[in-house]
Amino acid sequence: MTDRYPAGNYLKFDEPAPRVLRITMSRGKMHEQDYEAHHAITEIWKHVDADASIDVVILTGEGPTFSAGGEYAMSQRNTHDAEFRMRMWKDGRDTIKNAVDFSKPIVAAINGPALGAALAIAMMADLSIAAKSAKLIIAHTRLGVAAGDHAVMMWPMLCGMAKAKRYLLTGESVSGEEAERIGLVAMCCEDDELQDRALEYAVKLAARSQTALRLTKQAANNWYKQAWPIFEAAFALEMLSFADEDAAEAVQAVLDKRDPVFKHRDF
Repeated sequence: MTDRYPAGNYLKFDEPAPRVLRITMSRGKMHEQDYEAHHAITEIWKHVDADASIDVVILTGEGPTFSAGGEYAMSQRNTHDAEFRMRMWKDGRDTIKNAVDFSKPIVAAINGPALGAALAIAMMADLSIAAKSAKLIIAHTRLGVAAGDHAVMMWPMLCGMAKAKRYLLTGESVSGEEAERIGLVAMCCEDDELQDRALEYAVKLAARSQTALRLTKQAANNWYKQAWPIFEAAFALEMLSFADEDAAEAVQAVLDKRDPVFKHRDF
């Protein structure tokens, strides 16, 4: 199946059951994204949506990691390259838009750490299943930038404003079990059961009326579309904050393996 879709340097494809496509993120040990990998996870949904041979998609990560998000070199470039920052704004915006518009059911099998664009897709999946070892992390504030992409729009819907603000502001990780408890994911299971559970539900969905499923999903996703201005504001503010000194300091501190020193702000 590798020649059916554009894989770049990031995605692997197989069909574990009839009409079920499994997309596996695979790049290095932690599946960190450079721009090309980020673009691959953004654009793949258009291609699969147009493939009449596929009804359901499973998204997962290879090995013990779902995805560690954008690599630090990409974040560092965002802090000083305005043109690149605008490219990332467009690509990140398209990531969420393409996921909202994707017509077919997505089952997310979240194994291990999950950050960045891949976490956004997992949270927007129609059935999100987390392993107990999963760690959902909105790490933006650790990097001195606003918590943009999907989370400001979606997490208050899923787990309530109080819990959402706790994790968005602190950058604390959410375990698979806690994510199920507070409603961030549909279910949690043992690590060695994750792929089987995801496939079990994908096969169930593939056997249903695809007209019924797709129209139900289209209607339900209007919740996201209604909240779209929240996403637009959050993501624009994330990109804006990459131009601030705090972002440059946070990225450099990670590379230097030290704690960042942020400036006091009077505004």
